[in-house]
Amino acid sequence: MRNISDVIEDYLKKIIQDNNKNTIEIKRSEIADRFECVPSQINYVINTRFTVEKGYIVESKRGGGGYIRIIRMTNRDKAKLIDEIIKMIQPTVTQQAAIDILERLLEEEMITKREAKIMVSAISRDTLLFQLPIRDEVRARVLSAMLTALKH
Repeated sequence: MRNISDVIEDYLKKIIQDNNKNTIEIKRSEIADRFECVPSQINYVINTRFTVEKGYIVESKRGGGGYIRIIRMTNRDKAKLIDEIIKMIQPTVTQQAAIDILERLLEEEMITKREAKIMVSAISRDTLLFQLPIRDEVRARVLSAMLTALKH
């Protein structure tokens, strides 16, 4: 059974996908009412599921007329996108941020599910048995090498 966070995420992604501009503006309270949850649940979904690593920019305006704007970043040039990701993960990257990046590449069909699984296992903390911060540095180097290989 899917949890409420998954349902809210899917709903917001569908709205973004249906919108030709890849941008939506929502009111947190309206979404919370729609899904019969507390507004902090909407914050949680936005803060964890709509990150830069996953290809989103989130802007918010507080107050009575406030809104949350979610923008899906698109990049038609796949090599440029990979270069931007490599720049973003240097000099270190956490395991969760790396997984978010791979999920984005999977969604954009730049890698297959099989490739994603292989890449996740290569950058896992179970594989990289180093102490922090060295582990995050090695993860960034390994992921950068794999992403560079995708460009060619």
